[in-house]
Amino acid sequence: MRLKKPSGIGGLGQVVVTSREALEDELEKLDTQELAGIGVVLERNLMQLETRSVGQVRVGNLLATYCGTQRLTVDNQGAEVYGGSDLIIVRGDFDELLQLPLGQHVHLAISQARTYHAAAMTCYAGMFASRCNYDIAQGVDEEGRWYSGVLEQSWRIGGASGAEVAALEAFRDDPLLSVVRASTTEIYGEESVPPPDATVYFHGTDDRVGPILKYARLEEYGNT
Repeated sequence: MRLKKPSGIGGLGQVVVTSREALEDELEKLDTQELAGIGVVLERNLMQLETRSVGQVRVGNLLATYCGTQRLTVDNQGAEVYGGSDLIIVRGDFDELLQLPLGQHVHLAISQARTYHAAAMTCYAGMFASRCNYDIAQGVDEEGRWYSGVLEQSWRIGGASGAEVAALEAFRDDPLLSVVRASTTEIYGEESVPPPDATVYFHGTDDRVGPILKYARLEEYGNT
């Protein structure tokens, strides 16, 4: 079982427990007021894990919908954390994204995110969100059973936002362009150098995480 703090970011604030005693020990470590206020997440721990990102971003009359995967990297303390996203982004809605030959597991993730998105919009009728992103975990448990499910939603600027902006700019500049690849990358340490074609969002020392480089890149999809 995986125990996660709702306040954790970038893969931090979570631990895998393998027994009832270990779970009770971890629960004892939690701040009582924080536990009462925001709770704690308990979820099935999956192996051979693929974390997919599915979402939409809207600015003006432009709507883009995407799917992709997340990468891990090692931070300045040696912990595995979020290291970036690789996205395929289409002009339009979920229907346009599902027209691409992306494979059964990817189409399932898109459909699950779409269902979650529709339920959220129904629950919060009248709400407008310029960015809606959903993380979908796909993997197997200790008995080899395969699972796929939406972990959480993000309706704020996130790790993949640089790629989303790059795609929106490309669609704005070329009305005939319908699909692109875009990515974001986060590299820790002082020796990192961005590629020549990267849009750098941050390259310096952050007060919280230390030296880090964050950038986005845009690429063609197929022969587009």
